[in-house]
Order: sequence, then C-alpha cells, then structure tokens
Amino acid sequence: MRYGWTCILVGAIATAGVSATAQQTGSAGATQGEALSNDQRPPYVLGRGDVIETAVIGRTDFTARVQVQEDGTVQLPFVGTVPAAGRTPLELRNELRARLKGGNFLEDPVVTVSIATYGSRYVTVLGQVNQPGIVPIDRAYHLTEIVARAGGVSSSADTIVLTRPDGSSRSVSLRAIAAAPTTQDPPVDAGDKVFVVPPPTFYIYGQVNAPGAFPIDGPMTVQMALARSGGLTSLGSARRVKLVRRGEELKAALNEELQANDVLVVGERFF
Repeated sequence: MRYGWTCILVGAIATAGVSATAQQTGSAGATQGEALSNDQRPPYVLGRGDVIETAVIGRTDFTARVQVQEDGTVQLPFVGTVPAAGRTPLELRNELRARLKGGNFLEDPVVTVSIATYGSRYVTVLGQVNQPGIVPIDRAYHLTEIVARAGGVSSSADTIVLTRPDGSSRSVSLRAIAAAPTTQDPPVDAGDKVFVVPPPTFYIYGQVNAPGAFPIDGPMTVQMALARSGGLTSLGSARRVKLVRRGEELKAALNEELQANDVLVVGERFF
C-alpha cells in the first residue's frame, strides 16, 4: 500500500514538472503578434518609479507606502533599505518576511505587498487621441485597450502606427481590428509607442458657410466638400471653384476627387 502511494506521489510531481515546463515554453514561444492568456502572462516585475504598499496583518507600525527609488531600493520601517527593482511583489514579500523574522522584530509575520502605482512600465500614446501622453500598464494590453485608455481617437483617424522598442513598426487599421477577433488585436507592452495618424485633410474657404479644414474620411469629391463646409453662400458659385494642389492652381470639376492637403477656393457668382 505504501508503494502505491509513493508511485502516485512521484507521478504527480512528474506531471507538475511537465506542466510547468510546457507553460514556460509556451510563454517564451509566443510572439508579439499573439495575445497571451492570463495564465501565460509573466508576473509583474517591480521597477524604478513604482509605488508599493506594505503591511503586516494585525500590526500598524509596518504599514508603508513608498516609491522604488532610482537605485532600485525602498525604505521601510524596521528593515531599512531593501532592493525591490527586478523583483516580483511575491519575491519582495518573502524577503520582507524573512528580514522581520531574522531581525527578531516579529515571530511569524503575515506580510502583504501590493502595487499602488505603476510607474516603471508604460506606453507612449501620441497623435489623434483625446488624452495623449504616458499610459502606465501592469501587463500586456491589446492595442484597442490602449487607445481606449488614452480617451479614444479625437477625430475620424483610423491608421495607427505601433512601434516596438527595437524600432520596428507596423501600421494597423483601427476599424479593422475593432471588428476583428481578439487574436488580430496586436498586444502592446511596456516601451511600445502608439501613434494615431491624423486623417488626411482638405481646406476650403471663400463663399461657403463654414470655411475651414475638414478630414477626408473616404472618397470625397468637390461637390461633397461644398456640402461638408455648409454649402454655398448667397454669393457663391459652384462654377467658380479653384483647386490648389501642391502649389498648382486648377479649375475644379464638381466630380473631382480630393487629395490630402487640397485647398478649395470658392468664388462669387456673376449677377
């Protein structure tokens, strides 16, 4: 009977080892174009700028909220300076527990370490978003999630350039990935840069009711541009529309399709 239990125990250990090895291989083999599931994501590693909270259950004299300093350490009650950068919260927790016990401060402390602010891992988001800037992250996010955390796009922009820390980049259509399966939504991790490209623009002024700059959301003709700018004024003439393209002045037909940075000048009609 004892032999049977021994076999079961050895088999369970071997199975666990194979499972752990398979999980590590799967995580290492995942490319940046693949989204990791929750159980595949590596644990968060503390870095400079992160703010952590420490506590001991049942005690108040060890509670602290500190930032990981430039040298990678934190200053805590009783234990003093402790290296934190490069460690997971679990590893730091075990270190603090060992120091409290080893220094005879507490006999069997129950220590907790939690992350209050993520400051060492972030994505830079620029371009046509409502809240451009630094977006702190605690894990890999999908591209649409990062755009949402930056307040969403601020115009009809669709093209996003995703640049990795090694300088490689790719262009993605926001509309395409928003309607696609999650597997086609690129993962974004710390150090990446996201640039939402402004949509192409045309300019119109003269005898229209709402002159200004307008995005070209798709194929747009001169006639559509006149409507987009509020239509002609009482003095405007659709026959007297000039098109300035790359410094060259052309007479624009109403079915002429606009290009980026085209300028339309609407003249007065003859009485």
